[in-house]
Amino acid sequence: MSGGRRATEGGTDAELAAAAARGDRRCLEVLLERHADRVYAICRRVLSDREDARDAAQEALIAIARRISTFDGRAQFTTWMYRVAVNAALDEARRTGRRPSTLRDGATAEPAAADPPVDSAVADRVDIERALASLPVEFRVAVALRDLAGLDYGEIAAVLDIPPGTVRSRIARGRGLLAERLGNQGGPHDRLTERSP
Repeated sequence: MSGGRRATEGGTDAELAAAAARGDRRCLEVLLERHADRVYAICRRVLSDREDARDAAQEALIAIARRISTFDGRAQFTTWMYRVAVNAALDEARRTGRRPSTLRDGATAEPAAADPPVDSAVADRVDIERALASLPVEFRVAVALRDLAGLDYGEIAAVLDIPPGTVRSRIARGRGLLAERLGNQGGPHDRLTERSP
């Protein structure tokens, strides 16, 4: 690997974004590769369908590439990136909500099969994902950004363009609903953050 390529891959997000904004395609590629999994993870938590999440993540990555020159460095790159990802996921949710449904009443997009028993960690992850998907979207997004992405309240407020007090309220209400749905009044936060993105 050449020294220039190694330096590019080791650059900070801000350095890569600045170079990408100046037209450095390799820096843009490194930046997108570095964060593609995070973008998908956020889209997956906002959308319950994997294919919809993939579509949203792809749209988010395209939007990041097209709009990299608008990143001004006032916030962290990841804060800006999460805002683009959340918006792409919410747009996808609106699009899929307008699609005609081919499912009969009571059917689900991902039917539960009679699989052999799974270990408790996998079962917990499935339970958490199902409970998270059942939350109203405004709570789901706030909880995902806090517990999955690890953003602080100020960063979440910037991503969602809402006051920090509203962020706190949405996270508290979302976690409370998760606790109810998981039958775990002691704290879904621990179960939520134990899983990998």
